[in-house]
Amino acid sequence: MAFDKQEAKSVLFSPIFNNNPIALQVLGICSALAVTSKLETALVMSLALTTVVAFSNLLISLIRKQIPSSIRIIVQMTIIASLVILVDQVLKAYAYEVSKQLSVFVGLIITNCIVMGRAEAYAMKNGPAMSFLDGLGNGLGYSVLLIIVGIIRELFGSGKLLDFTIFPTIADGGWYHTNGLLMLPASSFFIIGLLIWALRTWKTDQVEDAE
Repeated sequence: MAFDKQEAKSVLFSPIFNNNPIALQVLGICSALAVTSKLETALVMSLALTTVVAFSNLLISLIRKQIPSSIRIIVQMTIIASLVILVDQVLKAYAYEVSKQLSVFVGLIITNCIVMGRAEAYAMKNGPAMSFLDGLGNGLGYSVLLIIVGIIRELFGSGKLLDFTIFPTIADGGWYHTNGLLMLPASSFFIIGLLIWALRTWKTDQVEDAE
């Protein structure tokens, strides 16, 4: 089958704003709440999940015709778990401090609805190239919201970004009064809610019809 560039572009970019896994599908919320107190952890988590979802889609698509339907979920989880273990070990080897901050949430990528959902809904029905792009696109869509939330929480919560001082705090002789509320996981609910509202105000076709 010929590679359709237009379809590939749609598959890659649609999940970023038009069909965002967090904003529209409301998937992957738990990690978005837990790892966005700092931009650094949000970036690393975004990279980890994007890597896992893209390559799990690719691998599952490659063997999709050999997977018996009765055990497909087990096979999918085995592939995803193997990739998560690999990513976790790489983080522990090259970014140990960030790995400690992320704690169990890297391991919980195994159960992330985005990863499992794309494997079942897309990779099992499409070719390797398109499945890889679908995984990459959904990872990028997840990453965009995670990074925005991470920037807002760290910048307005502590006055810093990536440990660089942006707003000099009162404690350091500056003018900015830190906002401890933004450093609490619950603040992510409000920020994600506001981002969903902004996105649906911009793209009104995403607003659900009244019942």
